[in-house]
Amino acid sequence: MEEAHCSDRGQQAGVQPLLGPDGMPSPGVLASAWLGDPTPDTLKAAFGAFPSGVAALCAEVDGMRRGLAATSFTVGVSFDPPLVVCSVQNTSTTWPHLRTATRIGVSVLGAGHESVCLELAKRAEDKFANLSSVSSGSGAVFIAGAPVWLECSVVTETPVGDHTLVVLKVDALSVLPEQDPLVYHAKQFRRLAG
Repeated sequence: MEEAHCSDRGQQAGVQPLLGPDGMPSPGVLASAWLGDPTPDTLKAAFGAFPSGVAALCAEVDGMRRGLAATSFTVGVSFDPPLVVCSVQNTSTTWPHLRTATRIGVSVLGAGHESVCLELAKRAEDKFANLSSVSSGSGAVFIAGAPVWLECSVVTETPVGDHTLVVLKVDALSVLPEQDPLVYHAKQFRRLAG
């Protein structure tokens, strides 16, 4: 009979799998017996294991620049029409302002933009005091030096659990492909190796 034990990986995520000496599930052990229930902590660990880009969604609303940083931004949802998606926490105090903008500037952030995320995460009245940004004629605001700028308009918003799924139509864009992206993984900002 094989010895059952916990892997270090399972302990880190709060999951107690029954594994054999080779690190694989013991024969006859169902996946449900070694997968843990999704708790807020295990979900954060699991979702954090997926590397993602970082986008800043910004606009000028009622004469004030507003913005938020999002790691739940997805491109290529549709090419015709050109659509992207972002998931925004329902507790966001910034999104209710941004959603009213005629156009929202989406800046896909590049390596070296870590401080932009920290500034946009602040609860300060003026999040742009320490940021270099550019405005379009339609009120979209972009982060200077970002490798991709997408000028977008809101198509739909769908409440999904504790977030709202926002579909945005890309109305105009600018790309600087030679710049490396900013990557968020396991609660840390990272850069591509190479």
